Amino acid sequence: MPAALSTTTSIEAALAHASRLLAVNPLLAAEQAQEILNVIPEQPNALMLLALAEDKAGKPESAIARLRQVIQVQPGWAAAYFESGLILRRSGDSAAALHYLKKALSLKPDLPKAWLVLADIQAEMGDHSASDLAYCQHLQYSARDPQLIAAASALVENRIPEAEYGLKNYLMQYPTDVAAIRMLAEVAARLGRDIDAENLLARCIELAPGFHFARQNYGLMLNRLNKAEQALAQAEILLAVEPGNLSYLNIKAVALNKLGDCDSAIELYEAIIAKHPSYSKIWHSFGHTLKTAGFHDRAIAAYRKSIELEPAYGEAYWSLANLKTFRFSQQDVEQIRLQLLSENLADTDRFHFDFALGKALEDLGEYAQSYRHYEQGNQLRRTQIRYSRERNRHKVEECKSLFTAGFFSDRKHFGVGSAEPIFILGMPRAGSTLLEQILSSHSQVEGTMELPDIISITKTLYRQLKGPDAKTYYPLLPEMTKEESAGFGERYLQNTRIHRKNGLPFFIDKMPNNFAHIALIQLILPNAKIIDARRHPMACCFSNFKQHFARGQNFSYELEDMGRYYFDYVELMAHFDEVLPGRIHRVNYEAMVENTDAEIARLLDYCGLPFETGCLRFFENNRPVRTASSEQVRQPIYKEGIDHWQHYEEWLGVLKQALGPVLDVYPEVPVF
Repeated sequence: MPAALSTTTSIEAALAHASRLLAVNPLLAAEQAQEILNVIPEQPNALMLLALAEDKAGKPESAIARLRQVIQVQPGWAAAYFESGLILRRSGDSAAALHYLKKALSLKPDLPKAWLVLADIQAEMGDHSASDLAYCQHLQYSARDPQLIAAASALVENRIPEAEYGLKNYLMQYPTDVAAIRMLAEVAARLGRDIDAENLLARCIELAPGFHFARQNYGLMLNRLNKAEQALAQAEILLAVEPGNLSYLNIKAVALNKLGDCDSAIELYEAIIAKHPSYSKIWHSFGHTLKTAGFHDRAIAAYRKSIELEPAYGEAYWSLANLKTFRFSQQDVEQIRLQLLSENLADTDRFHFDFALGKALEDLGEYAQSYRHYEQGNQLRRTQIRYSRERNRHKVEECKSLFTAGFFSDRKHFGVGSAEPIFILGMPRAGSTLLEQILSSHSQVEGTMELPDIISITKTLYRQLKGPDAKTYYPLLPEMTKEESAGFGERYLQNTRIHRKNGLPFFIDKMPNNFAHIALIQLILPNAKIIDARRHPMACCFSNFKQHFARGQNFSYELEDMGRYYFDYVELMAHFDEVLPGRIHRVNYEAMVENTDAEIARLLDYCGLPFETGCLRFFENNRPVRTASSEQVRQPIYKEGIDHWQHYEEWLGVLKQALGPVLDVYPEVPVF
């Protein structure tokens, strides 16, 4: 029974009694709390106890109403906001829970459980950078070891080198601390070392299979690395524990989309949105899947819904711009400009808005202002990535030095003999998606995506190198045995099989950056076709400069870097033309536009494929397309874009100078 209150019964004793009852008998605890409130109607501790008792008794609505009373009486009490957040989270109202948890933490940051719940909700909403930050705050306030606390603090404040140094030292002492391993994985991810992050997260869940936050991060990283089959497996493990978790469902949907199962991905997103219609980032991800599947209008509607829910979400505006065929309204332009005036706008949102506004103004013919926003977006993005044109130059020189005609002649029987892969490579934004669409319209050829498997092999090789001075994996290729080359060839064919849904004789790998790995491709798959997609240097480079890539292509955010990279690419391809004569088929984008039928016939002849009229009507192919050109290749070829870069010519002097003779003699190649 609750203790009756009298003038001689202290409120403190009654509250203590109610607290003890809460753990064993919530109904009696509620009665005791009500007794206190009968004497002192707005006693905040009693209101809090009554709310918690009602929640335990299965009355969350009453509990929330009671906690609102607490907040009215004690507006600065963090615990009231925290408990409100927990109850709302359990009730399924994560958006409201997020509000209360943030308020609690603004009043009292040292609430580790609040940070952890906040991290979970943000991950569910698709805001993974915020989720990681919240998780690090959780570690910072819950950890006891000063080294781990310092490392978490450095990570929260984005002092990445300090965080990395502290975590590595800590792990030398405690090599199985999974929290520290997960934090080090985040460091690796922020530095762009995705393979290292993947391995660290795999180690986390090996040591602690129940560490769901690490497994969730692992699934996200696998998706980022286009290892969709593995990501799907991780999502299924997580969903077996928590079937309704939004973040886990999103990992599954992204993986299904990457595996080419757009119908299942769309069905899953529709189910998620039916239950959680107010999550902007889920709508954004849904838009990507709809775009891939060719549902143009539905993709636009999904992106717009994301913006409606989160007006400062710059990436959703960029996703609209990145449809290429989409045109912003004047109201859209005004909204973007308004967002850019905000001093509180996050850098990631800001550069996305700049790229989007650059595209909007370009479509309006306001080229000076358009260029200014493209430039601002690039400058801000450049501060967040690492790229060294000198390192890239070293790769070209080392490649030319090692991979001579004699090198390949001595290894002409290496690799596996399969002729199934067709590699389309070259610079990004050079027409590779168009070539893929044309070839995949042939009855014998299956289009897939930008497959990561060659680059995955290079990472495997790179990890075999010893010493800090190693800059490329190239020195390992002269040491590769015939058996090893065949093994890597079989690995490539095996790992890419998941993307081949239709059982056709040939398939396309459209990873543009594979041009840096032609020597490896020749060693392991000597009968594969290699197609170099090339476009006018100014048109190609400026198209890259005004494109924000989700990840990679770090050379593209500064005009001199861009020009030097294109120069290096042309020189490297010229080298392979010399040492492997006739091996690589080149398609100049301008020639394809001007003389489409002849260029398609030439392309099919190189691939050993009979002519089919479907290749001429590639724009009727409804296959999923995952690149920025997805909408453009669903239309007939048009000439208008060839010289569009000339509208910006007065600002591109640095680019011209960096390109040098490569620009002067295009489409011919200078003597290097």
